Amino acid sequence: MEFESADPSVVRSIKQRELLNAWLRAASKQQPLPLIDDFCPDRVGDEQSDMMGYDVEGDGDGARFLITQAGARLSATYGSDHLSPAERINRYLDDALGPERYARVIALYRACLKHRRPAYSISTVQDADDKDVSYERLLMPFGRGDAVEQIVGSYKSISIEGGFKINNLMGLRPKAVPVILVRAIIDRDFVPHQPSRQLSDAVVELD
Repeated sequence: MEFESADPSVVRSIKQRELLNAWLRAASKQQPLPLIDDFCPDRVGDEQSDMMGYDVEGDGDGARFLITQAGARLSATYGSDHLSPAERINRYLDDALGPERYARVIALYRACLKHRRPAYSISTVQDADDKDVSYERLLMPFGRGDAVEQIVGSYKSISIEGGFKINNLMGLRPKAVPVILVRAIIDRDFVPHQPSRQLSDAVVELD
């Protein structure tokens, strides 16, 4: 699937839209990339369990992503919540995910690096009870000059079927392989948009 050019209205999650707006505010101060010190989203403490932070080492297809922050709920989603918080960071994304899962997600990270703009995707997957869940990933680049030095990611699991089981939803052996619905680079001007349907973020059952 090719990446589409999109404006911020492509992002469904209200909370992810707030994070993206904070990135856009930071980007207005420094071009072409905002500085991570200028990224000041509101109520970020409430979102950290669904967020990841990375240092980017290298560039292009050879770049690697060193995990510097790993949200607790996100760790449960990927089946790595058995690790201590200290063990979830200071390791490379490819090592943390393994080759099979890494191959499914790396295109979005490379697109974020290439375009130096936020990258966004929506996938569908089924939980342990066969409920359909949308998995929404937003990657936001930061750096100095033309080089992306950090990426901040927000990851949301949402279902119109109500509560669902988050454990191992995107793990090594999930119930079903995620199906990609949307892959976009947010490189167009903001167009105010009210989603036609509102979904509650991350209604989950942790078991």
